[in-house]
Amino acid sequence: MASVPAGCRCARELPRDRAALEAQGNQSMSPALVSYAATLVVYLGINSIGCWGLNLQFGVGGVMNFAFILFQAMGAYITAVLTLPRATTASAETYILGWHLPWPLPLLGAAVAGAVLALAIGAFALRPQRRDFQATVMLVVSIIAATLVVTEQGWFNGAQGLFGIPQPFVASLNLTISGYQWAFAGITALIALLVLFFSDRLTGSPWGRRLRAMRENSEAVESLGTSVRAESLKVYVIGGAIAAVSGGLLVEFIGAWSPAAWGTGETFIIFVAIIVGGLGNTFGAFFGAFLVLGVFLELPTYLPQIGSANTEESLQSAAIGVLILVFLWWRPQGIFPERRRQLSRLVPSARRESGDRVSPSRQPGPSAGEAGRAEGVSRPAGDGRGPGAPGVVPRESGAGGRPPGPAQFHWRPPARPGGAGGAATLSVRDLSRDFGGVQAVDGLSFDLAPGQVTGLIGPNGAGKSTALKLIAGAVRPAAGRVVVDGVDVAGWPAHKVARLGVIRTFQHTSEFARLTVLENLLTAAPGQPGDSLGGALLGRRHSRSRERELLDEAWSLLADFQLTAAADSYAGKLSGGQRRLVEIMRALMARPRVLLLDEPMAGVNPTLRLTIEEHLQRLRDDGLTMLMVEHELGSVERVCDSVIVMAQGKVLATGTMAELRQNQEVVSAYLVG
Repeated sequence: MASVPAGCRCARELPRDRAALEAQGNQSMSPALVSYAATLVVYLGINSIGCWGLNLQFGVGGVMNFAFILFQAMGAYITAVLTLPRATTASAETYILGWHLPWPLPLLGAAVAGAVLALAIGAFALRPQRRDFQATVMLVVSIIAATLVVTEQGWFNGAQGLFGIPQPFVASLNLTISGYQWAFAGITALIALLVLFFSDRLTGSPWGRRLRAMRENSEAVESLGTSVRAESLKVYVIGGAIAAVSGGLLVEFIGAWSPAAWGTGETFIIFVAIIVGGLGNTFGAFFGAFLVLGVFLELPTYLPQIGSANTEESLQSAAIGVLILVFLWWRPQGIFPERRRQLSRLVPSARRESGDRVSPSRQPGPSAGEAGRAEGVSRPAGDGRGPGAPGVVPRESGAGGRPPGPAQFHWRPPARPGGAGGAATLSVRDLSRDFGGVQAVDGLSFDLAPGQVTGLIGPNGAGKSTALKLIAGAVRPAAGRVVVDGVDVAGWPAHKVARLGVIRTFQHTSEFARLTVLENLLTAAPGQPGDSLGGALLGRRHSRSRERELLDEAWSLLADFQLTAAADSYAGKLSGGQRRLVEIMRALMARPRVLLLDEPMAGVNPTLRLTIEEHLQRLRDDGLTMLMVEHELGSVERVCDSVIVMAQGKVLATGTMAELRQNQEVVSAYLVG
C-alpha cells in the first residue's frame, strides 16, 4: 500500500537534520513529533488491515489477487461519496449523493461495495481453477479500472479526484489537529483489532484449514467433496471487504481521494509485505506492514535531497526490490512462517501411548461383510457422509482371523442416498474422451463388483488414469455414462461426485505439503461444524466436540498405518511411500463408498508395498468397493478379485490374473516379458 505512505507527507514537513531540530527548539518540535507519531500509528493500522485482507486471500486461500488495490480504491471512493454533502468544494456535484452519512455508515458502505465488487470480479476470474488465468484477469481488470478512473470526469472528477471530505468527529468533539489524529489512531487500532480477531477466527477454524489445503492442492480438495470455486469466491469477497475498509479509513483520515494514488504497482508492495512477514501468518502480515510499508518506504524520506524530484520514489522502489530478492533467496517462508498446528496434543495421552485402545465413541464391531452375512441387515440408516456415520472404527481383532494388532480398524460403508446400506455399485457405459484428436478413452464399458477390488491394467497410454478422472469428475467425458447406485454422474464436477462417496487418489502423490499429516486427514472428513464460513465465525467451541471425535478416528488410522510418529510432521517432508499412505488414509477419512486408486504402489519400496497390500485386502474384507490402476502385477494378483485390461482406450479383456496370463491377446499387448 505505497499509496498510504505516499500520502504521509506530514513527515516531510519535519526538519530532516538534527541542527534544524535544535534550532526550532523543543516547543515547536514536540507538537510536530506528536502529530507525526499519531499519523504513523494510523498508517500502521490501515496498512495492517490491508495486509490481513490480502494474507487471507493469498497467504491462506491461495487466491493471487493482483487487483487488490482496486478494492482499496473502491472503499475509499464509496466512503468519500457517502460522506460528502451536496454543497461541496470538490467540484463534482454531478455524482455526489449529498447524503453526508454519519460515521461509521460510510465505512460500512465501503465494506459492502468492496464485497460486491469482489463478487462481480471473482464470479468470472475464479471460474477456471488455473491460478495463472485468475492472476492475469485480476491484473488486467486493475489496469483497466485505474485508466478509466483517471480519465472519467462524470463519476470520479478525473485526475483531480475529491477533496474537502469531512473528517469524522472534528466538528462534534471540537478537537485540535493533534487530538483528532490520536483519536483517529485509537479508532483505527480498534478496527484493526476487530479485523485481527475476525481473521484469526477464520484461519484457525476447520474452514481455514480447508482454505490452506486449497492453497496447497486445489485438485485434491475438489476430489474430497469441496467446491474450490465456491470457497475461493468466499475468501475473495471477505478479503475485498477488508481491503475496502482500509481504503475508507485512509480517506476519512486525510480528507481527500486521488485516483493517481491507487496505482497497480501498489498491490505488489502489499504482496512484498506479506511475503516478508510470512505468508499465512497473521502476525507476520502485521510485521510485514510495519517493516515494508512503515520502515522501508519511510526511510528514504529522511535522506538528503539529491538528484531529481523522483529520486526518493526511485530509492523506495529499489529498497523494496532488494528486500524481496533477499527474502526469496534467503528466507522464502518469511520472518514469521505459518504456524505449525500440533494437533496430536489434543489426543488424550493414554490414546497416544496405546494406539490399540478403543475410545468410548468407537466400540469394536464386526466388519460390514461379516455383519451382513451374520445378520442379513445393513448398518443403521442415515447420511453416510454426516457426523454420525463413522468411516473407520477401531477393533481389537484383525481381519481374516489375524491376531490382535495395535489400533486395527474396520471400514463401515456409509449409507446410500435414501438410507439403504451396503456396498456401492458402479457401472461405466460407452465412456469416451479425446484430447486434440487423440482418443484417450474410446467406448469404455465395465461394472465394478460391489465389495471387491477390481484391477485396471494395460500399457502406458492405454487410458487408465484418464478413465479414473472421467469416473471421478476431474475430466468431463465426451460421451457415455457413469452410474453410481443408479445415479448417472457423467459430466458432474468432481466435488459433487465425491459427495456421493466416489473418492480417488492420484497417480502422483497429492498431499497438502504445508499441512501436517493429521491436518491432511482432518481436511478430508465431511460434516464438520466449523468447516463452513458460518461455522468458522461461531468459533472453536462450536466444532470442538466433533473435532475431537475426528482426531480420535484419524489417530486410529495413523496407528494402524504406523505413522503416529509423523502426525505433526508436514506431509511434504515425508518419503514418497509415506505420502502414499497419507493419501490412502485421507481418502478413507472422506467416507468413500467407491475408492479409485491410481497406481498406489508407484515409487513405493517392496516392504511398504506389502503393507499397502495388507491394508487394501483388509478394506476389501470389510466390503469397500475399489478400482485400482496398477503396473505392479504381483500386487494386482494378490489384491484384486478381478482384472480389466485396457488397450488403446478400450477394454481388451477381463478375468483373474491367472486367466489373463492364458489370453494370447493380452500377452501380446501387455504381458510380453
